[in-house]
Formats: sequence, structure tokens, C-alpha cells
Amino acid sequence: MTVDGALARLIRSASDRTAEAEAEVCDLCAAPVAEEHHHLYDTGHAEVRCVCGPCSVLFAGREAGDGHYRLVPRRRLRLPPVDTEALGVPVGLAFFVPHPDGTVTAEGPSPAGAMRWEVDGAAWRQVAAGCPELASVEPDVEALLVNTVRGMDHHWIVPIDDCFRMVALVRREWRGLSGGGRVWPAVERFFADLTERP
Repeated sequence: MTVDGALARLIRSASDRTAEAEAEVCDLCAAPVAEEHHHLYDTGHAEVRCVCGPCSVLFAGREAGDGHYRLVPRRRLRLPPVDTEALGVPVGLAFFVPHPDGTVTAEGPSPAGAMRWEVDGAAWRQVAAGCPELASVEPDVEALLVNTVRGMDHHWIVPIDDCFRMVALVRREWRGLSGGGRVWPAVERFFADLTERP
């Protein structure tokens, strides 16, 4: 083997080890997970955790894990316009999460992470009465995701991990006080890439 061949082999080996170190693993058993994989919602920490196929089966039932972990569904449903102004949230890019106790929280992305508001229960029920699909939103793990910024008119029921991805995108792309030139095109691409899933 030539010196160049040995060097190329070392570089390839180091690159493979780096890729392995950066590869996502199941947060429960540490097995590698595919690029498209399931998520669990940790109700105690309000965080999403990556999970492999076999571990996801353990949490398919609602009572699994004493409710500490909830399997995040994959459903996405495009909705007709929803009157979210009645919910009292002062931003046009936000997601609304109902909880098992009947409360609803709203979160909007910012350069520092998610801002959070409590939503009036009566206002939520009134909005849900005008959009019957909202009654099917699974508490904690699905959300009403809305974007009415800059003339957009997007209203979706999505898994909570989509909402967290959107918050991370805004945080990553935001520049300066107003967001700069990258954040809003990135948000528009995020919504353009959403596809309906049963």
C-alpha cells in the first residue's frame, strides 16, 4: 500500500468514526436510529426524545410508562383558516398545545427559544367549536400550528416534534433585532415542506 493509500484509508476511518459519533441513537437503549424515526414526548421535562422502532412499540399505549413518556403521533392535517386572534396570543407564528387537564398553552419561537402563554380555556373552546378537527388533537403530543406572518395563512394539526423543529429553525436562522434576511424565508420553506400524513 502506498503512503497516499494509507493516508486516504486513515482519513476514511476517522471520517467513519466521526459520522458514527454524530449518528443519532435511541435515547432509551442507545441503538442507532434511522434518519426517519419515532419520537417520545417526555411529559416531565417537556422534551422530545429520539426512539428506535422496538422501543417505540413499548410506548404505543397511552398508559405505557405511567404517562411519563408519550409516543408522538405522525399525523399532519392541513386545516381551513382558524380564528386564533381570539386566543390572545400577540404573534402570528405560534403553536397551541392542549393538555390532559383541559388547559391550553401557546408557544411562539424567538431567538432565545420558545415564548409561552396560557390560553383562556373558554376562548379555546370557542375557537375549537368553529373548527371541529381541533377536538381530535391529542393532548401534549399534537398541536395547532399557525403562521399568519407576512401574509401567510397556514393552519395545521401537527406532531409536537414539528413544532420543536420550527422553534429550533427560528433560533438558528435569526440575526439581529428583526431576524435578518434568512429567518422568514426559512420559515416559509418549513411550511411549504409540510405534507399531510394520516
